[in-house]
Amino acid sequence: MTTYQLVATAAMGLESIVADELKALGYAPHIDNGRVYFEGTERDIARTNLWLRVSDRVKIVVGKFPAKTFDQLFEGVKALPWEKFMPVDAEFPVTGKSVKATLYSVPDCQAITKKAIVERLKGHYRRLGFLEETGPKFKVEVSILKDMVTLTIDTSGKGLHKRGYRTEQGEAPLKETMAAALVYLSRWSPSRPFVDPFCGSGTIALEAAMIGQNIAPGYNRDFICEDWPMMDSKMWEEVRAEADAAANYDQPLNIIASDIDHRMVEMTKNNVIEAGFADIVQVKQMQVLDFTTNFTDGVMIGNPPYGERIGEKEEIEKMINGMGTMMRKYPTWSVYMLSSMEAFDKIYGKKATKKRKLFNGAMKTEYFQFWGQRSPRKPQ
Repeated sequence: MTTYQLVATAAMGLESIVADELKALGYAPHIDNGRVYFEGTERDIARTNLWLRVSDRVKIVVGKFPAKTFDQLFEGVKALPWEKFMPVDAEFPVTGKSVKATLYSVPDCQAITKKAIVERLKGHYRRLGFLEETGPKFKVEVSILKDMVTLTIDTSGKGLHKRGYRTEQGEAPLKETMAAALVYLSRWSPSRPFVDPFCGSGTIALEAAMIGQNIAPGYNRDFICEDWPMMDSKMWEEVRAEADAAANYDQPLNIIASDIDHRMVEMTKNNVIEAGFADIVQVKQMQVLDFTTNFTDGVMIGNPPYGERIGEKEEIEKMINGMGTMMRKYPTWSVYMLSSMEAFDKIYGKKATKKRKLFNGAMKTEYFQFWGQRSPRKPQ
């Protein structure tokens, strides 16, 4: 097998979590803005696509070089070993981005990159005229940052947040990758009760269930690189079989997803059934202020409404304040809330133990963490 330089992309603020995931899988990651670099073979490409919960995509880094002119870009792209990845009939659309670079015209950079790859492949495969792009797809990206060009090939295809279980979603759904990150940051373990009182389409609860039973997030989907000649189908079968063997389907879990909106509740129920967790995740129609429990040491994670419409803000602030008062009855519970309200903890009525800046899509938010007291250990 060949060793490649690989990169797992991630939303700003989540790179360290992706790096931790890669370390847990046995890799040595290096963090950059929005990217986590590591090395791996074809099998590692398959494993990371299957197992990374917080990364957006896994890409192969074909090469890097500086370029300030279109000639330098063309020659730099042409010098890279594209034939190592692509057969003669490869379909290879090129996307691009340019930030603080001399070569600022993205359409021109894409066209020149495409032309250079064509010339390289024609020379290697000894072809004249056009290349017929009738074979497997290789999504190439040319990215230029401060005159440094990076060429990558996407191995994932659809973003890794597409787990395959979400049949329906609300107006502003939380990405599965972000939901998994929220669960990881809470340090929740399967032995503890778990509640999401603003479940929406159920994403946070479903990600918790998958983490709790150690189910690979990419187990029930396919990836663009499965069609590539270098990615052996038998190897994919083995990697999926390993993932299946690693899952703990018998792990008992206490997970509740609730929402005040009956439409969201129905949506969550459908997604829970699709994900295969109908016997594990309890779904209830309930407002957060009606929450009661006899369990201790639980974790509550939520993405409450942000109150951006006129008249909503005061109503939501009242609900958040009531939630803070209610949760004081359960001192051993830890509460984690994602919100764009800067004064969320003041409204909640308790100083956050910790806050972490995260981007929910393009929206800047903070993850407010209120750690619970540990229950006294019972005598043996």
